[in-house]
Amino acid sequence: MTTRHRRLAALIATLALALGACSGGATQSPAAEAGCQAGAAAAGGSGELQIPDIEEGKFNVAMVLIGPHDDGGWSQAHYEGLQYICENVPDTHIAYIENVPEGADSEQVFRSLSRKGFDYIIGTSFGYMDPMATVAEEFPDTTYLHLTGYKSNGKNFGNFFGAVEDMKYLAGMLAGSRAKADGNPKLGYMATFPIPEEIRLGNAIMLGAKRTCPECTMDVRFINTWHDPIVEKDAAASLFDAGAQVVFTGADTPAVADVAQEKGKWGVTYDHPSSCKVEQCLTAPYWIWGPEYARIAEQVKAGTYKAGYEYFDADSQAMGLFGFMEGETPQPGIKDLPAADVQLVKDTLAKMLKGEFNRFDVFAGPITDNTGQEVLPAGAKLQQSDLDQFPPGAPGSECSVCMKWWADGINGELPQ
Repeated sequence: MTTRHRRLAALIATLALALGACSGGATQSPAAEAGCQAGAAAAGGSGELQIPDIEEGKFNVAMVLIGPHDDGGWSQAHYEGLQYICENVPDTHIAYIENVPEGADSEQVFRSLSRKGFDYIIGTSFGYMDPMATVAEEFPDTTYLHLTGYKSNGKNFGNFFGAVEDMKYLAGMLAGSRAKADGNPKLGYMATFPIPEEIRLGNAIMLGAKRTCPECTMDVRFINTWHDPIVEKDAAASLFDAGAQVVFTGADTPAVADVAQEKGKWGVTYDHPSSCKVEQCLTAPYWIWGPEYARIAEQVKAGTYKAGYEYFDADSQAMGLFGFMEGETPQPGIKDLPAADVQLVKDTLAKMLKGEFNRFDVFAGPITDNTGQEVLPAGAKLQQSDLDQFPPGAPGSECSVCMKWWADGINGELPQ
């Protein structure tokens, strides 16, 4: 066994692997209550990577997660989407592997799943893009779906994401209103990695905040991790201690709200509604992946899926703003905000859900960056390639404005 193989085996031995199959068997897990019986698998003592087996005669779906499946955030939202496939696409067998790092090591995981014979493999983090693209060329009969990237081979490797910037924009409105009402017009943004996605979401927050608090500013901290409760807590505390009244997170845990609770300020969590439990959590943009995942699964199963690039808006009903969706109650921090600000959020959300206001309206000119330069003139809108990429963009999908700027009001340096 080579040094690399030993290192990979040691890494994989720390991963939690699980598999499930849709059946009528009863267990104590939530998945089982919905008709999906869950089991467990682990790396073997020989040091070789073990991957869950497929189930012959079934449509076999595997998901690779960047964090734990029950993290209360990004990975849990995707895991619930996988369960939705199991519950709604007949004769489906599902498996997931959690805590898989981005980059070269994930390539072996995708390759191993492909060799096992999974029909449909979903990768849920930006850094899985190139590894999945490589493996997709080796296994033309397997369909791969990558989340949050921008590449596709037009055959069996597609990309998929949603405009959560819609919900971040609305959350920015609420945060600006809260900060202004508290007499401290300063926000914070705990970003993960310096990639276009995180810059886009930060800009959406600031553009929203300016609607209700023109004087608001926002500090940025990059933490270079998607899931690390300790790092997230420390970074949130740093932003609050630097004066922020409301802090947003781009990461996976509820740490920002927990720190806000300790300091008597406000946090905005992300990804999953359960992340926004404490009183000092203002709201949470969150995902509802199931229906979209099942729609694509049905296409893959039928042989009609066209690999490309799909990007859905709020009218897909695949995302929400906690406290403002049907059946939800606003968090305590919303109650004493100016009625006009709350109504602006409600009205804009209603337009989004009807398809009357989308990501291109969020990023409509005039937009000025934090150096005073005009990014976009009045009446102009960004294109999809501008939202997704640093310059110059991917061949054939070049961007002109590109997502390498901070909006006016953001105190932060651009990635090099």
